[in-house]
Amino acid sequence: MAVPKRRRILLSLGPGTLPSQGIDRLDLTHYNIRLSGKPPLTGPQMVAELPEIHGFADIVYDEAAPHPQGTHEDIRKLARFLDTAARREDIDGIVWVQGTNTLEETAYFLNLTVRTHKPVVVVGAQRPFTALSTDAHLNLVNAVRVAACDEAAGMGVVTVTNSEIIAARDVTKTSTYQVQTFRGRDLGVLGYADADRIVFYHSARRRHTTASEFDIQTIDRLPMVEILYPHTGANPALARAAVDLGADGLVVAGVGAGALGAYTEIAKTLVAEGVVVVRSARVGEGRVLAIGNNHEDGTIAADNLNPQKAAVLLALALSTTRDKAELQRIFDEY
Repeated sequence: MAVPKRRRILLSLGPGTLPSQGIDRLDLTHYNIRLSGKPPLTGPQMVAELPEIHGFADIVYDEAAPHPQGTHEDIRKLARFLDTAARREDIDGIVWVQGTNTLEETAYFLNLTVRTHKPVVVVGAQRPFTALSTDAHLNLVNAVRVAACDEAAGMGVVTVTNSEIIAARDVTKTSTYQVQTFRGRDLGVLGYADADRIVFYHSARRRHTTASEFDIQTIDRLPMVEILYPHTGANPALARAAVDLGADGLVVAGVGAGALGAYTEIAKTLVAEGVVVVRSARVGEGRVLAIGNNHEDGTIAADNLNPQKAAVLLALALSTTRDKAELQRIFDEY
């Protein structure tokens, strides 16, 4: 009987809660190095504390880590690095560890730019590695388990937290401190990292990874995109200010079903001037349509992408085109 191939998983880290060390085991809030005085753990240090990982895969440590991920330039460089790493014959999958605050944006960006059939898992934690009842330990173990399983191949980039596998396009953070923070909202989970096995029930249908038209190896700069948040009393002059400060595109976190609210009239003016305006929604669930009462001619409908993910896609799309029909196609397909 053939012996199953033992998977080799690249473990790459950015800043964030998962590898952090608190002052003591009850420290859930003061665990960055400035407050605790303790540096984040490295990949080898974390795996040494979790020897169970060796039962699922061989870990290849990223010696260039930690990678920053707070800006468009950071995630552009990260995506190029991981896209290159995924082509290595000695790498069968990737686990990327980062803070949960913007985990969903990074995951979606990687989903659009890392052209690989190999599993790519993004993971974070709500409690530091050293905390009592931390989620960091099991999240990291489960991330490796998913990255090492055959079923994860071709699924696109996924997140694994709280034993749930969620597509990068769908995942969003929903709670400030609780461990069940990540949700798929409209579309739910793809599967589970359960005690007995990794199980998938669905697959992501929108274009991703190997089907993506975005070649991160040729993109040297991402255009600036800003998000505007309409609310009662919002100042519409902020839209003009964003453009004057260099924004190449605007995403409006629209009210209700994507209405532009206070930004309606200024958006019409900016669209006429050639500025790209994307309509998303601040409500958290549901599609924004390119028809009906809330649509404005010349704007792009974000479908069910939340504002922060719409901004990620718009930045990538603007690196290839400014044609409105092409931009709408991209939002319809990704």
